[in-house]
Amino acid sequence: MLAAQRQELILERVQRSGAVRVTDLVASFAVSDMTIRRDLDALESRGAIRKVHGGAVASSGTSTEEPGFEAKSLRQEREKHAIAREAARLVEPNTAVGLSAGTTTRTVAEYLRDVPGLTVVTNSPRVADVFYRTARSDQTVALTGGFRTPSDALVGPLAVSAVRSLHLDTLFLGVHGMQEQAGFTTPNIMEAETNRALVEATRTLVVVADHTKWGTVGLSTIAPLTRCDVLVTDAALNPRARETLAEHVDSVRTAETEGTVGTAEQAG
Repeated sequence: MLAAQRQELILERVQRSGAVRVTDLVASFAVSDMTIRRDLDALESRGAIRKVHGGAVASSGTSTEEPGFEAKSLRQEREKHAIAREAARLVEPNTAVGLSAGTTTRTVAEYLRDVPGLTVVTNSPRVADVFYRTARSDQTVALTGGFRTPSDALVGPLAVSAVRSLHLDTLFLGVHGMQEQAGFTTPNIMEAETNRALVEATRTLVVVADHTKWGTVGLSTIAPLTRCDVLVTDAALNPRARETLAEHVDSVRTAETEGTVGTAEQAG
């Protein structure tokens, strides 16, 4: 096996499990300890992983790192638009839709503006503003109260209380990370609590997450992978991650970023 091939397999394992041990990799690939350490050095130099004593972990910052809304809005813009277009196809007119805070869900809102008769519930002023600007008389927008986080989410007891009495048809949930054991996560504990309330309030959960979210683990879990009904992601998600997600999620849909959006659906 070429070093490049081995390194890609190691990277996939880190993204799938969140961490790897040198001893386990030596046994798996039947190579020397030094060979594995050189592979880890090469991956770390690319920024793909972070070496720790005895192994490596996913290179995703700390579990409490929370970039601001503007910083996140510049990342994976093409993928976000493709994912949002695909996700918006799941919405029927005259239904109750929830959108969590986030740059991807805000993009979903842009593709929902022309759907007639929607009732929209959100804890994101950014998402609410998208609908307010349309000024459609056939749409109702409910914005929860609460404290603002760096990602511009309204969270806390007021937000949770506002959501708990509601019944949504579909919730579009943006996440900081997704991983097999940790599930869908966020670095903000209060945002996780508010998002859990939104998840409990909905009949159908749609997670919108680009490929970079796989292998990232935030401080607090919102929901396990098995709670997700539909995951909409982009074509750059690695095949092994897609297989893992398909084992836990009812439906995995792929949004193509070039030309006309196409859907590849894999049932879990």
